[in-house]
Order: sequence, then structure tokens, then C-alpha cells
Amino acid sequence: MKIGIDLGTTNTVVFVPKKGIVINEPSVVAISILDNKILAVGNLAKEMIGRTPDSIIVSKPLVDGAIADYRVTGAMLKYFIKKTGGMFNFIKPEVLISIPAGITSTEKRAVIEATLNAGAKAAYLVKEPVLAAIGAKIPINNPAGNMILNIGGGTTELAVISLGGIVSWSSVRIGGNKLDQAIIEYVKKKHGLAIGERTAELIKINIGSAVKQPEEEKINIKGRDLTSGFPKTVEITSNEISEALSEPLREIVQIIKSVLEVTPPELCSDIIDRGIHISGGGALLKNIDRLITRVTSVPATIVDDPLFCVARGAGIVLENLDVYKKNVIARR
Repeated sequence: MKIGIDLGTTNTVVFVPKKGIVINEPSVVAISILDNKILAVGNLAKEMIGRTPDSIIVSKPLVDGAIADYRVTGAMLKYFIKKTGGMFNFIKPEVLISIPAGITSTEKRAVIEATLNAGAKAAYLVKEPVLAAIGAKIPINNPAGNMILNIGGGTTELAVISLGGIVSWSSVRIGGNKLDQAIIEYVKKKHGLAIGERTAELIKINIGSAVKQPEEEKINIKGRDLTSGFPKTVEITSNEISEALSEPLREIVQIIKSVLEVTPPELCSDIIDRGIHISGGGALLKNIDRLITRVTSVPATIVDDPLFCVARGAGIVLENLDVYKKNVIARR
């Protein structure tokens, strides 16, 4: 049995060849402090965020795309592998996991060990931008430059891929989580209202936009008034959210400039022809393609089904390991 896992800071997506996406759950684990036991993983654990007593902590074991808590990540992987396996639990699966392009060798080892300890027969690692490009059906083995911008929950990675390998890349520890944080700070400063992560994410999904729009959208949000301490409802507009997101988005756009500066001229001309492909959950932010096109003068397009691009790429690599072997770091 083969399983492809997009191990993300915010969400973990599991792909099984011939079955497609079988799991898409938050990368969150709830732990009981008293006996150090894992109480819930994924959706159940996310429901507990901001609502737990002192005896329970809700942990996100991945920070900025890297494993911050080895034991909890192992437990989370075990849960997802077991859930995927179902009736095949007696067969140890081969597992392919996405890793950030800028991962260190120590971090690679941590991912491999956690995967093998979670019950995998073999662990394969492939860099995230490569998987995103494969999942977006970009012909990466051709001698032409393709630029892929993958905006995840914890990191944004940009890579220029040609002849099956990464020619130039850059990564910034800004993703969906930092955008949520920027909304929390803005609402606190501008409206004197304290809101949580889940409310910020809700605002971003409903009315968030990378550029200001002539037709403003509005949403009512509830939070705690910082002056009185009582609950309060405030109306927020989409242009306010664009203003709140402008700083982290500027840093994301900046890495495109830094990568183009070190990319060979021949590949740069290919990128102008082919454009920038945007994948990852961040691609779902309204008008992100318009912002990137406006600032870089390079046409930007959002790939089909950007959220599951990396997981789909993992499935394709698993089915064709020989074709992509030079991109795969394997450990049995």
C-alpha cells in the first residue's frame, strides 16, 4: 500500500493512488497534561482551540513547515496512517511526505524517523514546490523554466524548476497563519476588539482580498471589547482586511523579485511566457493573482484545486517512482 502525505503547518492532506484525497484534517493535536495522553487529532482537536481547561493543551506540532514537536508529530502521523489504512492495518505502507525546499538535513531525519516510527515500511521525501508543480500537471522534466509559488499555512515557497530539478528558490516563513495574525492585530488596533484565530480565519475566507476592491464586502464579527471587557459586535469591511494583509503580502511578493534576480536569463524569458503558477491554501485568497501580476508584471495564474496540489503530486510520484527518482529522498 502507498500513501502520499502533504504534511502542512495548518492542514494535513492524505492521498492514496487510485482513491484520491482520503483525509484533509487540521495538523492539530489535543494532549492531556495530567497523564501526557493524546486525546484528539485533526478536526476533533481543532474544535477545542481556545476552549480548553488548564488540564488540556492543544498543540500544533509543525511550526513554519518544520517539526517543532517530534513526539506529537509522530502520534499525528500514526493517527492519519492508521485512519487511511482501515482494513489494511496489518500491511505496512510506503509513505511519501512533502518537505519544505529549505529543510535542513536534521529536519529531514526527524521527518523520516517520525514516519517510520508511525508504522511506515519505507519513507520517501520530496520537496514541496516540486510536488506542487507535478500536482498542477506542469511538465517539470522539460528543458524550460516553470515558476511555482506555494503559499501554505506556515511558509511560502517559490521555486524555478527546469529539467526535473530546482534551479533557484526562496522561502519565507509567512503563510496563512501570519495572515490570520495580521487580521487579529489590525482588529485589535483599529477597533479595540480581541478576536481569536478561528474568527480571523473566518474573516479572511469570507471577505479577505489581496487588493482593495471598488465594491466593498462587509461582515459582522464578535469579540471582546478591550476597554470594557464585555462581548461586542463590530462591522469589518473587505478593504480594511486588504490593508491589514498588505505587509505580509508585500514580503511574499518580495521573494519573487529575489528569485528572479538569481535565475538564468533563458529561464526568466520562459517564466514571462508561462507565468507564475500559484498553489497552496493561500492561493484561495481573493485577487492574490491580480496583486502578483500587478507588482511583478509577470502573469500569475492559480492552479486547479490549489489546496490539494501537493497531495496530488505526492500521489503521482508514488505511482511513478522510477520517473521521479532523482527528486526522491528515500529511506527504508
